[in-house]
Amino acid sequence: MPDAVVIGAGPNGLVAANLLAAAGWSVEVLEAQPEPGGAVRSDRGVHPDYVSDLFSAFYPLAAASPVIDGLDLHEEGLRWSRAPRPLAHPLPDGRCAVLEDGARDTAAGLDAFAEGDGAAWLELCATWDRVHREVLGALFTPFPPVRAGVRL
Repeated sequence: MPDAVVIGAGPNGLVAANLLAAAGWSVEVLEAQPEPGGAVRSDRGVHPDYVSDLFSAFYPLAAASPVIDGLDLHEEGLRWSRAPRPLAHPLPDGRCAVLEDGARDTAAGLDAFAEGDGAAWLELCATWDRVHREVLGALFTPFPPVRAGVRL
């Protein structure tokens, strides 16, 4: 009989199972689907030349997670990729606001979308640059995140 049973082989279940196993527990992972991954899966079902995400595909905090980093998944071949345009918001009139990989590129596109939005975006990015370490610290520490909250 295992020390722990993890229900679901999605990202959270797999991380939990890895941490428990690393701590010396015997772990059994139960998954209803034929493949692990939960909502983080892709395939070539649409066309053999293209990889399509089956469900969700945008996990910016996973790459920043000290827990996931501590699993040393790069030794197993994990390589984080970044889409050049990870997010877009199309409007019924055909216009589309696009989040580009670079802040200045995004700002230029937003200014073309609505004058002044580019400057507002760069201001938001500057705010993020000032507080991102504390925000990530608050997200990745046990609740309540007292130290990170005080620094913020």
